[in-house]
Amino acid sequence: MSSKVSTQQARDAVKAVLQGAEDKKRKFTETVELQVGLKNYDPQRDKRFSGVVKLPNIPRPKMKVCVLGDAFHCDQAKKIELESMSVEDLKKLNKNKKLIKKLAKKYDAFLASEVLIKQIPRLLGPGLHKAGKFPTPISHTDDLTIKADELRSTIKFQLKKVLCLGVAVGHVEMTEDQLVANIMLSVNFLVSLLKKNWQNVKSLFIKSTMGKPVRLY
Repeated sequence: MSSKVSTQQARDAVKAVLQGAEDKKRKFTETVELQVGLKNYDPQRDKRFSGVVKLPNIPRPKMKVCVLGDAFHCDQAKKIELESMSVEDLKKLNKNKKLIKKLAKKYDAFLASEVLIKQIPRLLGPGLHKAGKFPTPISHTDDLTIKADELRSTIKFQLKKVLCLGVAVGHVEMTEDQLVANIMLSVNFLVSLLKKNWQNVKSLFIKSTMGKPVRLY
């Protein structure tokens, strides 16, 4: 299946987005988002898809990751300045839905020691799962920095009830090449999830947080 978006088209769109961000500098690093419009798809009847893909360049370096760890992982986390919570900390939340919701809101993603993963539902109820932030397991041989960066470079396409979706594919401090690589991979991965591939794609735009959308397809 060939891609209907050429690298050149992606490059032109990226140039326009980066130029727009350059012309109107913001006080923060703008995220670059891929916005997808779908067609010939009925979210009520057709199977809703969901897929996760790891991008070659980290799209969200500032993403906040929290380690739910045993003593070993909490120590490791401290060394690399990752925030962490122990079993005791989790017990203190006392399954309070409001506090758990707050926890899920505070962080973008969670890592949890393998020994803890099974206890999470018992300690926290379904809160993290509902927020779509169920922790990724880590073992004692894992390098937490690498694991956290893996989370930061993973994006998720998930169709809900509407026919449009947006995902972060980068930020305006990235080079053109890095953004193009991320966009091409994201687009081709998304299309592979669709039932009729490109026939389900109505439009593709990329835009920076505050910038104008630039059409890709």
